[in-house]
Amino acid sequence: MRKFLLALTLFSLSASSGAFAQQQQRSGTAEEQKACTRDVQKFCRPVIDQGDFTILACLKEHRSKISAACDQVLKSNGQ
Repeated sequence: MRKFLLALTLFSLSASSGAFAQQQQRSGTAEEQKACTRDVQKFCRPVIDQGDFTILACLKEHRSKISAACDQVLKSNGQ
């Protein structure tokens, strides 16, 4: 679960800070990152810099609006 949250955070940050993302090692699968990136950018952009659990809480808060793929990633990681 921690790897998934870290992956979401790092992948989300890559959109706003390419240099930072290049310096960090990404974890999680490429499929998980791809599944939730748009949802994080769309619904959680204001909280991207507030940590993994804040992003997770944001995705959960917008659960009825997130993509089916991202919803499945959350479910497969116990959320």
